[in-house]
Amino acid sequence: MNIHLIAIGGSAMHNMALALHHKGYHISGSDDAIFSPSKERLEKHHLIPEKMGWFPEKITPDLDAIILGMHARIDNPELKRAKELNIPIFSYPEYIYEQSKNKKRIVIGGSHGKTSITAMILHVLQNLKIDCDYMVGAQLEGFDTMVKLTHNAPIIILEGDEYLSSPIDRRPKFHLYKPHIAVLSGIAWDHINVFPSFDMYLDQFRIFKNMVKDTLIYCTEDEHLEILSKEETNCQLIPYATPNHSIENGITTMENTELIIFGNHNLQNLNAAKLVCKELGVSKEDFIHQISTFKGASMRLELVKKTNTSSIYKDFAHSPSKLKATSSAMTKQFTNRKLVACMELHTFSSLNEEFLQQYKGCMDEPDTAIVYFSPKAIAHKKLEPITTQQVHTAFNREDLLVFTDAEVLEKHLKTLNWENQNLLMMSSGTFEGMEFKDLDLQNSQ
Repeated sequence: MNIHLIAIGGSAMHNMALALHHKGYHISGSDDAIFSPSKERLEKHHLIPEKMGWFPEKITPDLDAIILGMHARIDNPELKRAKELNIPIFSYPEYIYEQSKNKKRIVIGGSHGKTSITAMILHVLQNLKIDCDYMVGAQLEGFDTMVKLTHNAPIIILEGDEYLSSPIDRRPKFHLYKPHIAVLSGIAWDHINVFPSFDMYLDQFRIFKNMVKDTLIYCTEDEHLEILSKEETNCQLIPYATPNHSIENGITTMENTELIIFGNHNLQNLNAAKLVCKELGVSKEDFIHQISTFKGASMRLELVKKTNTSSIYKDFAHSPSKLKATSSAMTKQFTNRKLVACMELHTFSSLNEEFLQQYKGCMDEPDTAIVYFSPKAIAHKKLEPITTQQVHTAFNREDLLVFTDAEVLEKHLKTLNWENQNLLMMSSGTFEGMEFKDLDLQNSQ
């Protein structure tokens, strides 16, 4: 098979290229810019384009398929040439389905927790040597790529994102996978640039629920899922919630087993993963034994560094519900320490003046609450500017600290006394490339 990827350098797309290369396909691709780590990973397997840019002459009749990445524009010259030659064009999720239509498909959906649940399932299956293909939204420890596609694996585990499929396919990605088994972890309005009302966003999950062939596993602690679960459905419904557990000396224990992960959301995710694994024939005892060594997915309540009296964690949290849940998890896990929680407004939704109002009260629990946003990022996304006063008003916390310069924020963090105090950095971005591991956790300087 000869496959060409337009916008091969994206996080998802370059992993697709590697997976198909490992499967034995002949892979080519183009992009206008490729950054680390995609650049090095493509170079290692000789898949990096010789020149950056778009070259219609690369699109020839001997290509079996084109995979179109989200980064490509609708007027891309390679895309135009592919249409002229009537070469089959797939979005990323369409081609995932194409590769898995003869396998049992397990799709993990929800506004939050998708990556963690998928990672937990893969951790257990890998440790038990159960063969499966997969697609997950983060690089996982012990896995070479974020995508694996083989000829022989009988099942595939898919993280089901509700964002759009491609520039020419406006369907949510998870609508294309047609799951046999599915999980819905929770629904909290996101992607306001695509779904301008909550009802429109909610409808995407309703459509997904009605596509499930056999079994839907859903969180009963989410009010919107409880409503959807009462609507007519053709599949079996299996509910789950936060499991019984205890916390002592900063360690969470469940089923007489100590866990590395913590927090109610992570424990809910664990329960969802356990139910999926049960559907795949894994016993409860085997699951608990294997999940005890799970450290978490990258950027999901991930420990960056620690001393005897302080720790730095980073988390992908950016939606109001996730900020609240992640902050709560930290305060409950470390009852003898104060918490400094810092979040970055980075997504299109979070930088929207109207959506900002959704953040009211979500940063009330930490002892110190900090919000950072970059005016340059707002300009780059071509959004209306927001002010520090608008942020103060939206979060509705009188002592909220707001920064618009990452260097000033970093200097402020370095002046704090970290004796019995933790730092939680939350963002889907990078705080302008701030290196959290370089922050000094010693006492005030």
